[in-house]
Amino acid sequence: MELFNISTVFSGFEYPYQLKKVADLNLVDFDYWFIMDAKLAEAYTHGMRDRFPARHLAPFAKRCDCDDVACLEMEKPRKVEIIHDFCTPGWEQRGEYDSFWDWFMEAIEEMISETDIAENELPEVEEETIE
Repeated sequence: MELFNISTVFSGFEYPYQLKKVADLNLVDFDYWFIMDAKLAEAYTHGMRDRFPARHLAPFAKRCDCDDVACLEMEKPRKVEIIHDFCTPGWEQRGEYDSFWDWFMEAIEEMISETDIAENELPEVEEETIE
């Protein structure tokens, strides 16, 4: 999958190798989170610049069930910031991860956890014996 060329907005900034690797492998949809393609990331980059002008955010993933967006921030390029989009500036910070891998592992663990819960809600099926 092609990522947005973030250096067109933030000169000299590049996504971390880990994010590029995940995109190259097309590991982009984790049920609740998905890595944004170039077009969507570009729209979010410009929109978030308007909504949060004091921050220099490079969004790369979006949550499907709410307005949370995973971003890199120019002032903290190795950390992943979870930003609640479309809120009043000053109230947007929802979380922070020390690295892309920390965020990625949490997204995968959440997907696994929710899958396990869904499997436990399935009705039990009696196994047939073949004679």
